[in-house]
Amino acid sequence: MRNHDTLPDRLQRELDALDRMPDADIDTTDVPEVAEGSAGRRGVFYRPVKRQVTIRLDADVLDWFQASGRRHYQTRINAALRSYIDAHSE
Repeated sequence: MRNHDTLPDRLQRELDALDRMPDADIDTTDVPEVAEGSAGRRGVFYRPVKRQVTIRLDADVLDWFQASGRRHYQTRINAALRSYIDAHSE
């Protein structure tokens, strides 16, 4: 199974060999256990696609976000909206 056209042949052969190996034969004894949800952080490896939009906010809401931190007020607005979604999703 070819994963990527730009991989050197040696790495591709190694990946193919791992792909054919049954999961039970993979040695994971050196991998530390991680408790479910422990130290999980959003966005460390995955970065969601961002889209630029124009949105009208009440002046006091925007002022609060801009005043509550020196920078990154848009990131904090996004986090507040995501928190709302998480709280109101089924």
